[in-house]
Amino acid sequence: MIKIKRDHLMNNEVIELVSSHLQGMNLHSPPESIHALNIENLKQRDITFWSVWEDSQLAGCGALKELDEHHGEIKSMRTATAHLRKGIAKELLQYIINEAQKRGYRRLSLETGSASAFEPARKLYASFGFYECEPFSTYKEDPYSVFMTKKLND
Repeated sequence: MIKIKRDHLMNNEVIELVSSHLQGMNLHSPPESIHALNIENLKQRDITFWSVWEDSQLAGCGALKELDEHHGEIKSMRTATAHLRKGIAKELLQYIINEAQKRGYRRLSLETGSASAFEPARKLYASFGFYECEPFSTYKEDPYSVFMTKKLND
């Protein structure tokens, strides 16, 4: 049984998963091209963070940042290694899309890596209707980044 709950980033398992996410980014991108957020930055008031649990095991996490009243950004999507290929990311992504629609966002965007290690993530996002776009918000063109967006509530 999978449960997605709002998380305040106090649980050690969640903190370790976010740290693991950041370490993974460091393996595939130079520091200036890493846009993943650390624990303190994920606690900003314009960000909602969720953890995903399968029974009592942490299975993943993800966040939604409000860029403005019509535009949100997906942040920090990560599936715990022991829970890969169980559909955790699909459930969480759908949950975040639903939340963005409830908020009345017209667009949902994200930044992910361009390296082959990020190919599964790019395929997942594309399967949900995200398509490549120009840099948004404060991002700039970067060979290590792929920007994707999806129109909502049309």
